[in-house]
Amino acid sequence: MNIHEHQAKDVLKEYGVSVPRGGAAYSVDEAVKIAESLPGPVYVVKAQIHAGGRGKGGGIKLAKSIDEVRAIASAILGMNLITPQTGPGGKEVKRLYIEEGCDIARELYLSAVMDRGTSRIAIMASTEGGMDIEAVAEESPEKIQTLVIDPIAGLQGHHARRLAFGLGLEGKQVGSAVKLIVALYKAFVDTDASLVEINPLVVTGTGEVIALDAKMNFDDNALYRHANIEALRDPDEEDPAELEAAKAELNYIRLDGSIGCMVNGAGLAMATMDIIKLHGGEPANFLDVGGGATKERVTQAFKIILSDENVEGILVNIFGGIMRCDIIAEGVVAAAREVALTKPLVVRLAGTNVEKGKEIMANSGLTIIAADDLGDAAAKVVAAVKEAA
Repeated sequence: MNIHEHQAKDVLKEYGVSVPRGGAAYSVDEAVKIAESLPGPVYVVKAQIHAGGRGKGGGIKLAKSIDEVRAIASAILGMNLITPQTGPGGKEVKRLYIEEGCDIARELYLSAVMDRGTSRIAIMASTEGGMDIEAVAEESPEKIQTLVIDPIAGLQGHHARRLAFGLGLEGKQVGSAVKLIVALYKAFVDTDASLVEINPLVVTGTGEVIALDAKMNFDDNALYRHANIEALRDPDEEDPAELEAAKAELNYIRLDGSIGCMVNGAGLAMATMDIIKLHGGEPANFLDVGGGATKERVTQAFKIILSDENVEGILVNIFGGIMRCDIIAEGVVAAAREVALTKPLVVRLAGTNVEKGKEIMANSGLTIIAADDLGDAAAKVVAAVKEAA
């Protein structure tokens, strides 16, 4: 789960991370009111969307007066902001963050991420703040420090000092940075975050080290432990179909292809998408119905797949272990009838109650293309979509 910059700063601030003063605004008048509460004379008006590169798209502007805040807020609020991360469609700006100006002496980079290779938290720091860290990694990898933290010992003071010295900090800057790094690590662990990124982390003219920007992502599987974090979810920034899937306890991610997939098991779902591509097709989604899905959940999964206008055919690939093939068959038949399905449907079943499942589909009166194995299923759905085009 992602949250907005202003929300991330509020979370980090609770743990002692220094951030500039500011507030979220949902209207121009609110933006002006927040600016009037700040010392000035420089303000920053920031679009709040779940995408990076906002400045490149015109979503972050400096204002040197309250009148300028009003004019800039009027221009940004409601605009369709296109950044390198939004894609060509862009995103509508529905909220702003009004922040006090900052006396920037240096821009740095700092993040905490889950290192999947070691199953540990890694702290990354670089002197190249304000830039895309991917570009720095490619062009100047020696400018990135990476420190993998032992989960038993946790982040120690000497770790934070090593990072601070590596960033070229000195004097009171080191103490300020150490405090911030330790706070960032604690926030990461306590909130079950999967990413905390501060870009840029800035050194001010007075030697303070503060988070000028902040991005936080969280492990969806841990949200049940953090009602306060889950309450920060912004439905406007998420795919409606993915939200519906989450309510039905389905793992669904929309993709760009034309062949809808319904599979049980994440590994099998990935393999299914790969084989569709091998046969010349493009998957329209990742959808894992799980091992204990009910007829109703399967029906809902079917509807979610069909809510994507790009879907031209559907492949159901089920290996029945805990999940019984007859339950899947009943759900597929019920959903196909309810939505009056006219698009090609290929079903491959194997495992528990497979013969009963095949019998249910054969006696349904629906046009369902049966497949013997995964390769056969992928070939048939790709061919059926091409014939229907």
